[in-house]
Amino acid sequence: MPPKIVIRTFIPLLALLSSPACDHKPDGRTFNAPYEGEYLSQIAFPIGGMGAGMFCIEGNGTISHMSIHHVPELFNEPLMFAALHVKGQENGSKVIEGNVPEWKKYGRQGATLGISNPAWGFPRFDRARFTARFPFAHIELTDDDMPLDAEITAWSPFIPTNEDDSGLPAGTLEYRFTNRSAKEVEAVFSYNSNNFAHRNHQAQGLIEPVGNGFILTQRPGNQPRYEHRQFAIFTDDTTTIVNHSWFRGQWWDPVTMAWNDIEQGTLRENSPKEGAPGASLYIPFTLEPGESRTIRLHMVWYVPYSGINYGPDAETDADRGVKYNPAQYENYPAFYEPWYGHRFPDIRAVCDYWLNNYGRLKRETESFTEAFYSSTLPPEVIEAVAANLTILKSPTVWRQHDGRMWNWEGCGDTWGSCHGSCTHVWNYAQALPHLFPAMERTLRETEFRVGQNSEGHQVFRNNLPIRPTRHDFHAAADGQLGGILKAYRDWRISGDQKWIAELYPLLVQSLEYCIRTWDPRETGALEEPHHNTYDIEFWGPDGMCSSIYAEALNALSKIGKALGHDTSRYDTLLAKSVHYLEERLFNGEYFAQQVMWRELNAPDPTQAMTFHSTYSEEAREILDVEGSKYQYGNGCLSDGVIGDWMAWAAGLDGVLDPEKVRSHLCAVHKYNLRHDLYDHANPQRTTYALGRDGGLLLCSWPKGGKPQLPFVYSNEVWSGIEYQVAAHLIAEGEVEKGLEIVRTCRNRYDGRVRNPFNEYECGSWYARALSSYSLLQALTGVRYDAVDRTLHIAPRIEGDFITFLSTATGFGTVAVVGGRPEVDVVYGRIDIDKIQYE
Repeated sequence: MPPKIVIRTFIPLLALLSSPACDHKPDGRTFNAPYEGEYLSQIAFPIGGMGAGMFCIEGNGTISHMSIHHVPELFNEPLMFAALHVKGQENGSKVIEGNVPEWKKYGRQGATLGISNPAWGFPRFDRARFTARFPFAHIELTDDDMPLDAEITAWSPFIPTNEDDSGLPAGTLEYRFTNRSAKEVEAVFSYNSNNFAHRNHQAQGLIEPVGNGFILTQRPGNQPRYEHRQFAIFTDDTTTIVNHSWFRGQWWDPVTMAWNDIEQGTLRENSPKEGAPGASLYIPFTLEPGESRTIRLHMVWYVPYSGINYGPDAETDADRGVKYNPAQYENYPAFYEPWYGHRFPDIRAVCDYWLNNYGRLKRETESFTEAFYSSTLPPEVIEAVAANLTILKSPTVWRQHDGRMWNWEGCGDTWGSCHGSCTHVWNYAQALPHLFPAMERTLRETEFRVGQNSEGHQVFRNNLPIRPTRHDFHAAADGQLGGILKAYRDWRISGDQKWIAELYPLLVQSLEYCIRTWDPRETGALEEPHHNTYDIEFWGPDGMCSSIYAEALNALSKIGKALGHDTSRYDTLLAKSVHYLEERLFNGEYFAQQVMWRELNAPDPTQAMTFHSTYSEEAREILDVEGSKYQYGNGCLSDGVIGDWMAWAAGLDGVLDPEKVRSHLCAVHKYNLRHDLYDHANPQRTTYALGRDGGLLLCSWPKGGKPQLPFVYSNEVWSGIEYQVAAHLIAEGEVEKGLEIVRTCRNRYDGRVRNPFNEYECGSWYARALSSYSLLQALTGVRYDAVDRTLHIAPRIEGDFITFLSTATGFGTVAVVGGRPEVDVVYGRIDIDKIQYE
């Protein structure tokens, strides 16, 4: 069927921010709706470029989480604030923010000494309302004392397929003021900041001029060059007046004098002075009744160096792998350097690019937002997908000097959590390959070309800067096998035949390593101990890793046949694998684990290489009775058939019996989903979900046989697995069961206790939660195959719908209207020869 190409009129962004779909229910907050009152408390929404660092804007308009120095700094709330002074108005000077959340008053470091951000003590607007339309955050502020209402729209570029413009170290806060009084109002807008870039007092701190603003600077002097950092704050308004030097004094003198100027409406103009503690900019303006005015405040940063290096260097040619090219590492940085530092020579070049391209960048970003939010899919799904796209703006994601991506699993408070683009965690992340497929392919190239040695062993944590490493620990079975599935997916998304042909020998080498290491008897199942995402080894075949094995065999066979290779060996193993899973691991209701240890090639579990799994005398007694520690046996594992989900997400027809897959997923929903964890015992990591929270447990034992020491994390709740299971259920036709899991998860992240834009698991902005993107494909079956130039549509929802689609060459929407498919390409192009509509 040829596609019908339409030009749809999208809803303007401001209309999206106040559309009827955002209305509140009387008994609480509706999904994808604004946040008010207690729901504002924990909001922190990332602003910044992909791989360039971030800051957050909170629900009340405060800037926090200032993380521009190549490490997360999640409690870094610098003294920086906008203020409004209305001339002749009693109580007419206020910080342009809502009230300080109650939780900040006690329990934080220094709180009982009264030490906090001085700006918290200034008058501010009384009421705030926050609406997220990623990557835009919109805050409405009102106060009975003020004749002007204020709005803040904070954003940074997010343009799928354009990773360069989406990776700028920049963001803008647009302040819009509306005169709701019956008379003319004269006012002064100001932005005020101490020099938070100056952190090392052995280095030189100064405030430099830039057009219509100032640059907070630390120059290294005789310190290492990574001490160089700059943060520019400026406008595009030529009437801007700049005070480059706050009053120099002790105690709170500088900020006291800055507030005096605000309160008196003083437009102080000062040239830069040595030792200036801070700076302010001012814009005076007048509004007639009903008139509005928007002031754009731009923020750009530049930290071109770091002192960060992770991982041991390879010591042998074997570890360097068959694709090692020493010329590639000549003049190679010893430490991480961000990509933007090689694109731009200095901060002024970034500022110029930002100003010169601002209109285009905003229009193209709005085209994404408008397309995405024009979707008619359930609001809990749109909220879950969009909320987790913030991960791509967080310090979880890095991009090194040559443009290749390198990622953490998540963010610790002041450190990256679990380094190396961890293969088994990023297995779950389905957003990046569709939105920025060129970036995703750099992860495959690192895995197979850099992280794979000459024997096919693949590290699951790669060095930074990206370079060959030592191979002195287990490969991760789920991560290494998952890489083959992801390579298949990335090939179908990109349509790049040359890329997959060059990668294919390395895929074969990797799979052969997996076979001889974990399935040496070629039974079709992973029998030997295999490391995995639970940070332990499963001993004996399990549904989780063996399903990934089966689908990796399937994927490699499909790639090989397309390239003209003989794949009969893998076809034979695939048939064995399917038989093993369905006949030996499926217990009649779900896929389980067959625990083994005495009959294997591996040494005794007490002697085997492992990660924090040593055996005490007491543990040896358990080994004799139950077998290896940290297994799940006859448990119902939420991840228990994840290979089928990964294959489906990659565009492969799964090899397992769909009825058995559906049975497993329904069992997971039945046994593992809890709407209340009050009576659930969890001695592991508890704050992901506890007490009256609901959540999907990683595992349960409905048929008994729970080990005394089940696999670590088994009692926890991870949102990334919740979304993976939910999407898989929906794809198998169990729509309501899947949506129930989504709603249960998002109810935990409603802003009262947890940040709605930070689903954490071993760190903030945890990558696994990007599995939520697969919910779009699950509900609609919409998937574009660039190899066949075919658009697939197989909805699991009834009636007409609109959904978002991103490909390697462009993005837009796909709709079914009156039973007829329609495609609207709003950015780039999507070459469609046919539509496969089921």
